[in-house]
Amino acid sequence: MEGMALNQLFGNAYFGRKVLVTGHTGFKGSWLCLWLTSLGAHVTGLALAPNTEPAHWSLLGLDEVHDLRVDLRDGQAMRQALQEVQPELVFHLAAQPLVRRSYRESLLTFDTNVLGLVHLLEAIRETPSVHAVVNATTDKVYAEQVIKNGYPEDHPLGGHDPYSTSKACAELVSDCYRKSFFFDGGPRTATARAGNVIGGGDWSEDRLVPDLVRAASTGSILQLRNPAAIRPWQHVLEPLSGYLRLGQALLAGEPVEGAWNFGPASDATLPVHALVSQIQAQWPGLRSEYLPGPHPHEAGVLQLNCAKAARELAWRPVWSAEDTIRHTIDWYRAYYASSRLLSSEDLQDYVAAAHNAGLEWAA
Repeated sequence: MEGMALNQLFGNAYFGRKVLVTGHTGFKGSWLCLWLTSLGAHVTGLALAPNTEPAHWSLLGLDEVHDLRVDLRDGQAMRQALQEVQPELVFHLAAQPLVRRSYRESLLTFDTNVLGLVHLLEAIRETPSVHAVVNATTDKVYAEQVIKNGYPEDHPLGGHDPYSTSKACAELVSDCYRKSFFFDGGPRTATARAGNVIGGGDWSEDRLVPDLVRAASTGSILQLRNPAAIRPWQHVLEPLSGYLRLGQALLAGEPVEGAWNFGPASDATLPVHALVSQIQAQWPGLRSEYLPGPHPHEAGVLQLNCAKAARELAWRPVWSAEDTIRHTIDWYRAYYASSRLLSSEDLQDYVAAAHNAGLEWAA
């Protein structure tokens, strides 16, 4: 599975296809652009400038990606961009993605995550070239309730903090446009709900692994807000494989419109303190301590039920918690030791593991 063989993944659905990725300068968007260019897609990115230094997008140097700097909140600029690009498929990842920032900047969060999506969908309505839309939301769209096997897609939507609520609203907006405007020959649409993604190249504020990496690289002590919180930790390539499989199915006319969960392997739904312990085993010298509250509300338990994706998309996670943590920490240690990027190597390793596991998209 090396070199040009990557072009054949996902049934060759992306080779030569015009794809728009919103939020391409962010952590998840930059990895998606790396994968799409490896698939032979003609990729345009639409986003604001990276908001961290360093930034994975900048380090990748993907000069083949058409890089547009457009604010989701500017409806006219959005329409002009889509008219210029004429994409066939849109992956919508642009967002204000941070829970604690959403408490500080609630208006910005709703403006970006809800009205920004409306601007995008209105622009798509005026762009007949668009055949499919994948809107990436979050596992936090569900009304909080402890469920033994995790939230299924038909669990009620909800939200406590402004970020979670804005993303639940984004789910409703997507469903509204699908039913009201895209039902008769318009673009086929789906939403994708993923867990807490980790992996190399994330330097965002208030995210556990970037905070751990900063502490380890400087020899400082990381203060943990909620060490007992349980989250579905997954390598960034896991949900991206789900997004790409979903995009493939939409383009092929499969009956896959609606909402989809893409979560990690069962052994990767862990409390924060367990993840920290496993990272400490990979990066000796990391120190942490509990930071007493009060802190803004965050859900105590988040877990996704991905049976629908396994049954109807033949999708399942590839890497165990150990694999995910090892690749993540190896990436950061290589970067801090020698400025070496392991992103392409991680992609090759992930695809090879999926192929060996017999996943159809990697056949």
